[in-house]
Amino acid sequence: MGLYILETKGLVSFRYRALEQLVDTLESEELCVFLPDRSVVASDLFFPVKPSYSVERKMFIKVKLPWNVMIPAEAMDPNGLVIQRAVLIRLLDAFASKKATKDLGYFIALKNLEEIGEGRIRETTGEIVFPVVFSGITFKMFKGEIVHGVVRQVHKSGVFLRCGPCENVYLSQYKMPGYDYVVQENPLFMNQNMSRIQIGSTVRVIVLDIQWKEAEKEFIALASLEGNNLGPF
Repeated sequence: MGLYILETKGLVSFRYRALEQLVDTLESEELCVFLPDRSVVASDLFFPVKPSYSVERKMFIKVKLPWNVMIPAEAMDPNGLVIQRAVLIRLLDAFASKKATKDLGYFIALKNLEEIGEGRIRETTGEIVFPVVFSGITFKMFKGEIVHGVVRQVHKSGVFLRCGPCENVYLSQYKMPGYDYVVQENPLFMNQNMSRIQIGSTVRVIVLDIQWKEAEKEFIALASLEGNNLGPF
């Protein structure tokens, strides 16, 4: 899933209709939460520390984070004033490369560049480090949450779904009551009502468990159809 800039206080503004609709939806308190500023403090370059916070179990989380951005000396104008666009571009590069964290989930969108602090020179490189504060949107699934996923692989043992940026949501055949594996050129699972789970199907599932893989910066989730109103639609 790509990185999107939704709003940067007039510095740069790239708008996408789908993301605007997402942000409009996220303005509802029922669908998102704010992390209190005091829960996050600055740390090493391009690496905000793990925040300590308590959130409701919602997929999309609105966050406000500190970050440190390094700007080469040549990106400064003759008067020594930082070019705000350079700060934003560097921030976006760092934000995109971060991908995900265990605590916050996947970084989806940088919404607002809230503040640019006073720069300081790094003696070893001559670069100027600017502390910034930005708000954004992250995506994280929680145990017990009902999510929608798109089937991307079908195996005899079960299927793998994609849920937003998470590519590895596994639905075992043992967690699909009433569905049988059908062997054909494009294998699928089907029940007595001819309801099919195949590549491209959108399926409503409940998350049984979720695990963070630090090396891959990825989450792996286990899902089930055992519950009310679950299945393909």
